Amino acid sequence: MPTRTLRLIYPPSLLRRPILNQLILSYELTVNIYRAQITLEEGWLEVEVLGEDQVIENAISWLEKAGIEVVPIE
Repeated sequence: MPTRTLRLIYPPSLLRRPILNQLILSYELTVNIYRAQITLEEGWLEVEVLGEDQVIENAISWLEKAGIEVVPIE
């Protein structure tokens, strides 16, 4: 199954929302958190996402529309 490693950068307005939970439930992805840093002003997660390529692309699009900056990590 394809995997992608991503950095998800949250704006302050979304720090208390369960974005990752919604992502997993909506897109049936497996998500492994590698690193995270969360403060009151900002937050980011580095995650590995496992799933079909098109499902991952759809999930990335959903994250971006929700206001999360998605940066691929190679």
